[in-house]
Amino acid sequence: MPIGEQATGWIRKYQASARNALLKGRSSNRLFVNARGGSLSRVGFWKILKQYVREAGLPRTVSPHVLRHSFATHLLDRGADLRAIQMMLGHADLSTTQIYTHVLEARLRAVYDRFHPRA
Repeated sequence: MPIGEQATGWIRKYQASARNALLKGRSSNRLFVNARGGSLSRVGFWKILKQYVREAGLPRTVSPHVLRHSFATHLLDRGADLRAIQMMLGHADLSTTQIYTHVLEARLRAVYDRFHPRA
């Protein structure tokens, strides 16, 4: 899985501090763990996200699904290959990933509107 330098740095920071504090000397082969040292579940992640959304004063519509959709949309908008996005999202079928191509259509429309000569 491709991962940028900035993300790698934050993961290392998490492993060196927060993860160790959560594990309290226990071991785990999971990267993300909960307060009891077990696997961080999807519900656990949702609860953490909800707390951050509330603290930041963001709309309640922010969810793990919205983050996932935003991730894919930003990649595609910046020229990422649709197959690469499919792999990152774990979609078995490319047609599932193609819902994000509306971004390409919007970008093409914006370029057309900006550069097409007008009478």
